[in-house]
Amino acid sequence: MNNSQIEMNTPELAMDIPEQSRTQKIALATIVGTTIEWYDYFIYAAVAGLVFNQLFFTPAGPAFGTLLVFASIGISFIFRPFGAFIAGYFGDKLGRKAVLAMTLLLMGGTTTMIGLLPTYENIGIAAPIILILLRILQGISAGGEWGGAVLMAVEHAPTKKRGLFSSFPQLGVPLGLLLASFVLVIMTAYVSPGDAFLEWGWRVPFLLSIILFGLGYWIRRSVEESPVFEQLKERKGTAKKPIRELFSEYKKLILTASLLTAGTTSLGYMTAGGFIQSFTTNPNGMALDRPTILSLVCTSAVIWTFFTWLSAVMSDKFGRKPIYILGSIIQILTALFLFPLVSTGEYVYIMLGLAILAMGIGITYGVQAVYYSELFPASIRFSGISITYALGSIIGGAFAPLIAAALITKANGIFLVSTYLTVMAVIAFIAICVLKDRTGITLEPTDEAENAQKKSPFIWK
Repeated sequence: MNNSQIEMNTPELAMDIPEQSRTQKIALATIVGTTIEWYDYFIYAAVAGLVFNQLFFTPAGPAFGTLLVFASIGISFIFRPFGAFIAGYFGDKLGRKAVLAMTLLLMGGTTTMIGLLPTYENIGIAAPIILILLRILQGISAGGEWGGAVLMAVEHAPTKKRGLFSSFPQLGVPLGLLLASFVLVIMTAYVSPGDAFLEWGWRVPFLLSIILFGLGYWIRRSVEESPVFEQLKERKGTAKKPIRELFSEYKKLILTASLLTAGTTSLGYMTAGGFIQSFTTNPNGMALDRPTILSLVCTSAVIWTFFTWLSAVMSDKFGRKPIYILGSIIQILTALFLFPLVSTGEYVYIMLGLAILAMGIGITYGVQAVYYSELFPASIRFSGISITYALGSIIGGAFAPLIAAALITKANGIFLVSTYLTVMAVIAFIAICVLKDRTGITLEPTDEAENAQKKSPFIWK
């Protein structure tokens, strides 16, 4: 009896093991790859906000130098669409896998070079110029990374677990922030506190990237190409001009979805863009303890990670749009209370503000990948989600730290920053309300699926 049961169950187990192995590979490749990619991206923002005004923008003075630092953070966003156009085109023509490997190599290489870059004291004006050029290359890489990682996860996913699979690359963002903040806590508190961090300690987090991106590249090369892309090639071939097709048929959708991204990322870049870290630890401002603030940011990144996973999983049960709306409402409340809490200078209240911020960001970010993937047909999906996300990042996250830094110097600066962030959060809320929920729509390149996704994505049609 027992032997018979074992024999009957063996085929089922044999089928489950490859599926489980494939899922684990996808999860590992997308989580590790995006974590490393965004570690590279965030380490610049975090270190720049702490010391780059003293190292690369010295002649500008502390106040204007800080504005230049946040401008250098934002300038990479301008080039994200360029990376999205390139990666989207080749991702829709040649496949998702190759593009992902190239974006990781580009990001890792530029981050390592920043760690080796001489400062203004050593080579003068060439230092900030080279720094900005390297930051532009990071922007190009980031513009292509997100769409490819998302599609490798979502297009491998069973329909009923699409939200869960989409959380894999999304988790890389808060985990990248967590890793970057953790490394900086170690460097500023224990390895190179005080002047040592300014002299050489800031370089170490950048140089670690060469080890990390080597690991990420090796893992990503082991993952199979997206099955949806393989079906697309076999069935009717890839789109001849995916970018032209995208903008000829989906202009209104691109604009609306970009505004959705803009509204939700503006708040996120208060920590991811290094503004709160700089605002609270600036010697000429609040002058709070740097390792403590970075530890609080680490804690908020853990909260962000949890709610990213939770919202993605819950979207499989309740749909994408209700979860997105919930996150948008929390973000509006966060925008109102974040800076009044942070400006108290009390660590408990700062942590409370960061926790609420992380929860709102996590809920919207967790569902974002799968929601955007369900908006576009297979033939132009890479271009669609990459370009939409990149454009939204320019409108929202690109210069949010710079705008906040400029507003905070004015009279009633806290009120002005809160108003700015609230307006952006309300824009996101309106954008998600006017879009349809396409939970569970077929992603394969069939005629039925293509026709379904070409129908109006707006609620009034």
